[in-house]
Amino acid sequence: MSKPTSLIIPAVKKHTATLIFAHGLGDSGAGWVSLAENWRRRQKFEEVKFIFPNAPSIPITVNMGMQMPGWYDIVRPRDITEFNDLQAGQDEKGILKSRDYFHALIASEIEAGIPSNRIVLGGFSQGGAMSIFSGLTAPTKLGGIFGLSCYLLLHSKLKEFIPSDNPNKETPIFMGHGDRDPLVKPEWGQMTAKFLGKTGWKVDLKMYKGLEHSALPEEIDDVEKYLNERIPPVGEKPAL
Repeated sequence: MSKPTSLIIPAVKKHTATLIFAHGLGDSGAGWVSLAENWRRRQKFEEVKFIFPNAPSIPITVNMGMQMPGWYDIVRPRDITEFNDLQAGQDEKGILKSRDYFHALIASEIEAGIPSNRIVLGGFSQGGAMSIFSGLTAPTKLGGIFGLSCYLLLHSKLKEFIPSDNPNKETPIFMGHGDRDPLVKPEWGQMTAKFLGKTGWKVDLKMYKGLEHSALPEEIDDVEKYLNERIPPVGEKPAL
């Protein structure tokens, strides 16, 4: 199995915050670099370092065992439609291995001097699912957690993986989902938000009319608004 690598876009100004964005199944970090490029052109998030990790290449059971970039194997039948049925056959070992990788990325940023509450973890599809799970189970308080076109992993066992002090209990979570998504059912996103809300987390779920398994400008604008709230620019502090 190949080891994960990351594509990094450094901050333009003094580095005060970090966004880690995880791609979906079969994709790569480069597939989402346009996010950072767009914000750079518009002089947005100039204090933010962007990390776009590349998932390792692994066999994916639902795709006839083909090797492709993935954060965990998908072993469930394609025709599953019920949220509670997603629990059956989840690749817990692979999920926890990727969770540890994301936690290590967060720890590395903290070691480099970035406060944990200035680190945001997000992603799309598999990457969004990993971001929500890794964010909720992170040992330090994060600035934000978001997932696009995704669902909650290992939801029936979630409490087992939450740190005892639950540092992200108050961390706002943003979710975006297309109401025509044929791969990650809209109901899965809705049930994820409902489950997390009942468990005490603050979740803002936005559904996008006509959107399938993809992203659109309106959704990216909503992500931008979320990031503006969670990791606003600090600016240069005057010398003492």
